[in-house]
Amino acid sequence: MPGCHINDHQMRLYMKLKQTNALPVAAAKAGISTASAYRINADPCLPSQRKKPRERRRPDPLAEIFDTEIVPLLEAAPGLRAVAVFEEIRRRHPDLDTGVRRTLERRIRAWRARFGPDQEVIFRQVHEPGRLGLSDFTDMGDLAVTVAGVLLDHRLYHFRLVWSGFEHAHVILGGESYVALAEGLQNALWAVGGAPSEHRSDSLSAAFRNLDADARADLTTRYDALCEHYGMAPTRNNRGVAHENGSIESSHGHLKAAVRDALLLRGACDFDDLVAYRHFIDEIVGRKNRRNGARIDSERAVLQPLPQARTSDYEEVIVTVTSTSSFTLRKVFYTVPSRLIGHRLRVRLYDDRLDLFIGGTRLMTLPRGRSADHATHAHVVDYRHVIHSLRRKPMALLKLVYRNQLFPRDAYRQTFERLLEAVGERAACRQAVELLSLAHERACEAELAELLTEGLAAGRLPDMAALRLRFAPDPAALPDVVVELTPLTDYDVLLVGEAA
Repeated sequence: MPGCHINDHQMRLYMKLKQTNALPVAAAKAGISTASAYRINADPCLPSQRKKPRERRRPDPLAEIFDTEIVPLLEAAPGLRAVAVFEEIRRRHPDLDTGVRRTLERRIRAWRARFGPDQEVIFRQVHEPGRLGLSDFTDMGDLAVTVAGVLLDHRLYHFRLVWSGFEHAHVILGGESYVALAEGLQNALWAVGGAPSEHRSDSLSAAFRNLDADARADLTTRYDALCEHYGMAPTRNNRGVAHENGSIESSHGHLKAAVRDALLLRGACDFDDLVAYRHFIDEIVGRKNRRNGARIDSERAVLQPLPQARTSDYEEVIVTVTSTSSFTLRKVFYTVPSRLIGHRLRVRLYDDRLDLFIGGTRLMTLPRGRSADHATHAHVVDYRHVIHSLRRKPMALLKLVYRNQLFPRDAYRQTFERLLEAVGERAACRQAVELLSLAHERACEAELAELLTEGLAAGRLPDMAALRLRFAPDPAALPDVVVELTPLTDYDVLLVGEAA
């Protein structure tokens, strides 16, 4: 056709058609003119063979230095980035134009394709239903989630069945540990209603990092026992090789993106408490699982049945309560009721709490604390544990090591600081202890804090007499109890009846 160049395909088609058709017919069927057909007959060379190779239109700026300087750099350091090579060459040759960077990058890419080192090959796998489940942890710090206004430093334990895509996520307050893995994994297995034949983790790299050989062996033994309890073969991917856990590593990004979108739709990243945030995560994961509902139901049918009960998902430690009505565990100071001083307690250490036992009797549960920088000690203090003794020694409050943690709310701490400025140390300590005692005895911690906040805003100091009167029992609310005494003659009637 006019304006269009004849290509190799048209010429081959014409040469084939002319064997059975007249020249004008063969030319028409091949889409070329009769004149072009006569020209092809005179010179049967293909159009691509007649083209002259394109030559450079300007001098090659890298001709003198690529083989002599750049190639030795690439051979000595195979992982060197092209931009680093460019900066080094510019340092050696300041007169080299900056516009050759893209040319240099293309040349390096082409050289590596021909002479570079072999790269690691990813082998895609065929997965069978009910065979493989994966566990991993992902950091959620970049989402800036807060609980009651306080930034929540947390991770998500993430479990996934490879074949069906079933997912489970559990909020972890500490780092990667056996306790976090055991609790999250068991929650996931009981949620799906079965166990795969193989479980793979990422070697618990953070949990292993600072442990000696004996502790690592103990951790490995506990992990193997956990998998044995559910009939799963324990496997681990090689440390630092993320693609071996690729079926869950890629899901981390999708899950975090879904959480981020849900937070944006919610319009706030703050939650009233940890329970509300965990429920929020469960809803997101539940929506993802509903999309794979049919495959999950199919895989659930071939999973191994669960055992009769869960196995331990805690660490057990023995501590002794000191004369300070406390014990220290993992660089965290915990207060307990003073009646436990001198006793040895058995502590079950979970990710978010501590259960205290004396013998086989469960005493209480404490929230788990963690040191912010893993160097200084943290404090988990309940003023109710020590207030009875602090009332007898109020001046102990002044230099108390955990004084700031003793105050249950900011209003109490700010009131104490205001009292120190206004009435002196002795009176301030006495009044602060009386406030704490009032909050404990009358169960009015929140209401009293509101009154103290109002007083601080108005510049008033607390009036202890008025506060005691306000939170004292209401005489009108007390029931009138009338006791009627039975006449003694009624007992004589009973005795006569018994004799008969």
